[in-house]
Amino acid sequence: MTALPPLLQVRDLVVEFRTAQATLRALDGISFAIAPGEILGVVGESGAGKSLTGLAISRLIQPPGQIVSGEVLLAGERIDTLSARAMRRVRGKRIGMVFQDPLTSLDPLFPIGDQIVETIRAHLDMTRIEARARAIELLDEVGIPSPAARINAYPHEFSGGMRQRVVIALALCAEPELIIADEPTTALDVAVQAQILNLLARLCRDRGMAMMLVTHDMGVIAEISHRVAVMYAGRLVELGKTARMAHAARHPYAAGLMGAIPTLEARTEPLLQIPGSMPRLTAIPAGCAFHPRCDKAFAPCTKVRPELLFSAGGLAVACHLYDPTYQEARS
Repeated sequence: MTALPPLLQVRDLVVEFRTAQATLRALDGISFAIAPGEILGVVGESGAGKSLTGLAISRLIQPPGQIVSGEVLLAGERIDTLSARAMRRVRGKRIGMVFQDPLTSLDPLFPIGDQIVETIRAHLDMTRIEARARAIELLDEVGIPSPAARINAYPHEFSGGMRQRVVIALALCAEPELIIADEPTTALDVAVQAQILNLLARLCRDRGMAMMLVTHDMGVIAEISHRVAVMYAGRLVELGKTARMAHAARHPYAAGLMGAIPTLEARTEPLLQIPGSMPRLTAIPAGCAFHPRCDKAFAPCTKVRPELLFSAGGLAVACHLYDPTYQEARS
């Protein structure tokens, strides 16, 4: 995957919310890339900035939130500077969105077929008859049984898992290059979760699409992602291949998340638990934001913000434990 040129590049992305009381920095210098056909899992606790990153890439942040600096490139073209009208053509056609609650993505007053046909015709030059045939093909591809018959059904006539498949079909309408899936399996039972994850993985593999998979569930990340980006308090703290991260995460927060994944193997010790909670945007501590919860913190952690340190294979970690500058201070 890493040999391919990146489809999506995010460079030093900063998002702030400006209120009458203060300016709150919700994303602070986020940088990563995703190659065609690659699935990047973005993980962290609630409030880490995962969903906000997806919204920033697709330019769906609502005031008072705004991108104040950084770049977002899709296939080498900056999209963060496009006009609102030009961005509407990108969103849906080149970037597909899958949200966690399909009922908020589907209009309950219209049959699903009408909604898919309307989306297809908004982005592709097709007649209504051609678009309807394409909609039936998409419903079949995502596993809706008897798609020709069910295309006239309303959202409430589908189960939660089937509605999520419809939303995925909607996201695929215009053959996007990138899918941003924001907690796509949260409201589904375990069996249906596995079906949806396998479907997303197959679609990325078969179509060569890139996917940014946002979740707080490390089991979901381990299931289908190629690489993992761990976020904490609006910052990226570790980035690496899923297989390596699962067994040898370097940042104490990432290691804590990985250590909390349950397995079927017999355990003699309880699962790891990270003490404390994510800081509010109004109370992010100086230095490393994780240091009040970290049992490995030392002097520089309370004062100096750690920068991402890159190593071979595209691995990166933002932790003073691995910064040669502070090795003497630690010893």
